[in-house]
Amino acid sequence: MAISCARSLRAAAAEAQFVARLTASAAAGDLLSGAALHTLYAKAYVPPTTFLANHLLLFYSRLALPALTRRLFDEMPLPNVFSHNALLAAHARDPRLASELFARIPDPDVVSYNTLLATFASAGLAADALRLLSSMRLGGLTVDGFTVSSAVSAVTGIASVTQLHAYAVVSGLDSYVSVRNSLMSGYGKGRLLEEAERVFCGMVDSARNHVSWNCMIAVYGQHGHGRRAMELFQDMARLGFTVDACTLASVLSAFATAKDLVAGTGLHCRLIKSKFTRDPHVASGLVDLYAKCGSVQDAWKAFSEVDKPDLVLWNTLISGYSLHEDFSEEALLSFRAMQRAGFCPDDCSFVCVISACSNISSPSQGQQLHGLVIKSDIRSNQISVHNAMITLYSRSGKVVEAKMLFDRMTERNTVSYNSIIAGLAQHGYAAEALKLFEGMLNSEYEPTGITFISVLSACAHTGKVNEGWDYFNSMKQKYDIDPCEEHYSCMIDLLARAKKFEEAEELIMKMPFSLSSIGWTSLLGACRTHGNMELGARAAKEILHLSPSNASAPIVLSNMYASAGKWEEAAKIRKLMRDQGIRKKPGCSWIELGRTVHIFVANEVSHPRIKEVYRFLEVMSEKMSLAGYMPDIRWALAKDQAAEGEMRLRHHSEKLAVAFGLMNTKEGESILVMKNLRICGDCHNAIKIISAMTHREITVRDAHRFHCFNDGSCSCGDYW
Repeated sequence: MAISCARSLRAAAAEAQFVARLTASAAAGDLLSGAALHTLYAKAYVPPTTFLANHLLLFYSRLALPALTRRLFDEMPLPNVFSHNALLAAHARDPRLASELFARIPDPDVVSYNTLLATFASAGLAADALRLLSSMRLGGLTVDGFTVSSAVSAVTGIASVTQLHAYAVVSGLDSYVSVRNSLMSGYGKGRLLEEAERVFCGMVDSARNHVSWNCMIAVYGQHGHGRRAMELFQDMARLGFTVDACTLASVLSAFATAKDLVAGTGLHCRLIKSKFTRDPHVASGLVDLYAKCGSVQDAWKAFSEVDKPDLVLWNTLISGYSLHEDFSEEALLSFRAMQRAGFCPDDCSFVCVISACSNISSPSQGQQLHGLVIKSDIRSNQISVHNAMITLYSRSGKVVEAKMLFDRMTERNTVSYNSIIAGLAQHGYAAEALKLFEGMLNSEYEPTGITFISVLSACAHTGKVNEGWDYFNSMKQKYDIDPCEEHYSCMIDLLARAKKFEEAEELIMKMPFSLSSIGWTSLLGACRTHGNMELGARAAKEILHLSPSNASAPIVLSNMYASAGKWEEAAKIRKLMRDQGIRKKPGCSWIELGRTVHIFVANEVSHPRIKEVYRFLEVMSEKMSLAGYMPDIRWALAKDQAAEGEMRLRHHSEKLAVAFGLMNTKEGESILVMKNLRICGDCHNAIKIISAMTHREITVRDAHRFHCFNDGSCSCGDYW
């Protein structure tokens, strides 16, 4: 009996030592040590026990190795609820699979529910999280602080956060510091800064942990209060709380949101001494700060200081590049470099790189990325990836494909509707955009300010003045959305295009803030269309006052004078531009064929095949003349010689790009041309006729919108 008891004690001691070492390996993330212990356990021919197997399960689960965890679980003869929970935690990144595993647990406990709740929270599945919480309460299980914290982290609506806060107070769970931390974050996401401050101030200093301080600093960052975030950071350090990488990243995020480059650079200088800049989390904050403040080169320098960048840091760099159109190519190169470094792109990676590709408007690049998304089988946050793809296809002139993708989405959100409505409006399909908007109003999704910008833009491009006023007035009356400067600019654009200049001027006078250069530019464009010289001159003057280096305003005004035959006034404007050093941006069009981009400028001479293009256009011009085309010399802006003006018009960059596309594509194949400026009226008329003669669909994306030419007509309905 004594010998048997001694053996049992030694076995228990060995078992405890084994579990302790395995736990230490998991805490250190040491896969080799843990695997060695597993091998030792297997070779020792120890009779399998659920207790030891559970700790092995937990080890592989904590190291995020779901395949190994699943294999070990399947080999267990008698798994218990602990075993199921470990397996569930291993698959926490996949909400669908986690839900299936949860459904197989014979008798789930609080930990089971909390693990799945945390999974839903990480994936932003608010409805699923609330349903699970309700099921948990109906099942009679005791809700704890972790349960409420996860539920608050999952929801996005203010009403849900407030209800959960009330439940926490009634149940006494608001005493948990984790619950209060999640409430601060929830109120911060809902733009309720005062409520978040009230929760933070309601905690005594002894009840706060460093996460509490980090949460409040992050909330200030979300609201752009960089200085207040810095003050809180200093208070935190003064009270002896540990300042970690997460804290510093939150402060930097606050400066980035506020675009306070001076304060952010000052903190960066202090961090260099502490070597925190080599931490990937802090470096992500620095990259974000410099990118949002326009210092893209400094963002790259902050990235390059990290020896081993993680996936989040790569994503931040790609996102920073995507904010600036001139650095979109760098974003794509960084994405490929990230893949070569061994990282698998996640949903954030794809959203960032797709946004960069949208700036380039490259159909081939977009299709490659879409294929990679499908192969990668992204399961978390699919909605955001699909929303980005809708925007990409829309900006690449493939609005039909964008609509197909939208129709196939099993889950949508407000951004999904915003993306497709904006795409349809930009392509001139205003009726479809407004129909989709009406469908959105009848669904569970409420419109946002961004939605109304697209809707008002659709009205502006189709002359729907009454409908535009109705939508504009409903913003505040029905949806409690205060119209911002962009909404007023859209309404002014709508009224001016409809030749209602008096109403447009009246709206400018009634606006609660001054009209920006964008609004005045819209007004100037309409003045040019309708020949309103007086108001056009005023608009140009206002633009130059707000943006002295803006070249478009004096050029448009000069062209207006030239079109009206007022050559002296046009010459004065041109002289003023020369005296002030304002240079006109040359008209440029480009077309992508076989993954090669061909660029053309007006009166092109550098392209290796330009002589062929000119000969093709000469032949095409003769055929167009027989079809009734007459060059509109007003757009040539030539003073005396009609022949010279006609030649200028023939060699406009968009005509050259269209001709090159016709020469080098198969019969019936559609063509997409991009232009950096607004398409001229003569080219618009010419391409309509070309589309009818060649039976081709020709899309031209200019600086304002897409023009889809087909069978002699344009999607804009000649209302542009």
